[in-house]
Formats: sequence, C-alpha cells, structure tokens
Amino acid sequence: MKKIITNVVTISCVVLATQQFSAQKVVVNREVESTKDGKMLLGPQTKEQFTKAPYADWYVKEHDEYAVDQKAISELKKDKLGSYNITAFIGTWCEDSHRDFPRLMKVLEAAKYPEGKITVIAVNRKKESPSGEEGLYNIQKVPTIIVERYGKEIGRIIEMPSTGYIERDLVEILNKDDQSVIKEIFKK
Repeated sequence: MKKIITNVVTISCVVLATQQFSAQKVVVNREVESTKDGKMLLGPQTKEQFTKAPYADWYVKEHDEYAVDQKAISELKKDKLGSYNITAFIGTWCEDSHRDFPRLMKVLEAAKYPEGKITVIAVNRKKESPSGEEGLYNIQKVPTIIVERYGKEIGRIIEMPSTGYIERDLVEILNKDDQSVIKEIFKK
C-alpha cells in the first residue's frame, strides 16, 4: 500500500512539473519597432503602457479632453456594466484607435468599471497579435470593442460608435442584452 501511494505521489509530481514547464508564457506590454510605423504595441496591454511615450502623445490628450455623457454613465452604472467583460482590439498606429480607445478608458473610469475586467489587445496593420486572439473574435477593423457576459458576446463597437459616443453605444448593447433575457423568460 505504501508503495502504491509513493508511486501515485511521484507520478502526480511529474505530471504537475511537466504542466508547469509546458505552460505558455503570456507577454504583456510587448513593444516592437517597425520601419514604417516606428514603435508599436502588440498583444495584451495594460492601461499604464498608454501613458508612456510615444503613446501618451495621443492617449493622454484624447482621454483628458473627452467630455463623457453623464446620463449614459448613470445608465451604465444602473445596468451593472461591471458584470460584463470587455475586450478592446486596438492598433497604436490607427487614428480611430487614437480617438476612441482613450475615450473608452475614460468612460470605463467614469462608470467605475473594474480595471481588471478589461482586456486590451494591440494588433499590427494586418490586424494580428502574437498569440492570435484576433482570430477568436474575427477582428477585421480596429478599434473593435467587444462586450461579453458569461462567455457569450452581447455586442460590439467596430471602428467607431454608431451613436458618436462610446458610452451611448454601450448603453444600447446592455439594453439589447436585457431585452434578450426578458424575451427568453417569456418564451418558455
């Protein structure tokens, strides 16, 4: 019996060690240099990366100058935006991303959205990231802001908000989600 337990423990240790060695390391805040675009971010990013040069030139200005729609922010808080996951695909070379990504971040700050719940993926001009996350979401244009709940996509904002305001588009997405839940309840 003692020998069996020893063998099970030994095998378990070997399996766990193998899993640790084979686990893929995710690089965060990867920065590359290209001859055409200069410095560019690729893959998962943190908010702090955008407050550093050369990204701060466009990020800080757009973030600080954007006036959020307070009525829409109140709606987002009421609709519990924090219970949704948000993934933003951006290009640090893209003018639309320069405009809308800082605005998105200001909206999320105003709505008290948990900073750890947003995933920011920077892509190159081919809309590719090092780990291929764009393929899972079929990203064709940037910025693309995806709202998910319970692992299911609820809606997305592609390239620019249809209302002209990210916060109003987010309210529309959350309202659509609420209506689909109500329809599902009454369908039964």
